Amino acid sequence: MSEVLILIIIVAAVLLFFNREWIRNRFFLKKHTNYTIDDQFNSDKRDREKEIDRLLSKMGKNGINDLSLKDRKRLDELSKK
Repeated sequence: MSEVLILIIIVAAVLLFFNREWIRNRFFLKKHTNYTIDDQFNSDKRDREKEIDRLLSKMGKNGINDLSLKDRKRLDELSKK
């Protein structure tokens, strides 16, 4: 009986070890304690700028003809913000 108990403890420890990231994300959520409205605005602005840069670099030398219709609409939306 004690061998079975030891085996169960070892198996549980191995399962916990290999699933520790999932457990951490599931039960111990990261809290943004110092996350202000300005931080959110700046983060969104950086994300928009990165996407605009990606779309502009995709255009390359051939101009807007390199972009798909979806990319053109997205670039138009981002340029209006």
